[in-house]
Amino acid sequence: MDDPWYDAHAAGEWQHDAAAPVAVSADANASPTKHDDRTSVYLDVQHSAAFQEVRGRYRGFAFPAVAGFLTWYLLYVVLAMTAPGLMARPVAGEINVAMVAGLAQFASTFLLTWAYARHARLRRDRAALDLRWDTQERIR
Repeated sequence: MDDPWYDAHAAGEWQHDAAAPVAVSADANASPTKHDDRTSVYLDVQHSAAFQEVRGRYRGFAFPAVAGFLTWYLLYVVLAMTAPGLMARPVAGEINVAMVAGLAQFASTFLLTWAYARHARLRRDRAALDLRWDTQERIR
């Protein structure tokens, strides 16, 4: 089986192997290499409607979710710095607004993670897997 990651280094930056010869074809009509075939397959997949649909579904969830979560996080930070009286207001006993908002930060992180995993499972995974299988079949 031909593994595309076989030649990749396990760690560190890419290192050029000076001993490896570079094949350069002088003939303009030479048959395309295996690398060129793979490149064209991946470019075809990238420009396909199915890939654009998967990417659109991802962006349709990820961008609003990130914007909402960052807004919520920054609101907490700004309120903690600019409105200490509000954040120190007791809610129940020794628990104040800042503690409730801080715990809500944790809760919203877990909620967002759950929502992302659910969205991926229901709206993207099947289509992405189909694209992956199609791409692998075209490469072989």
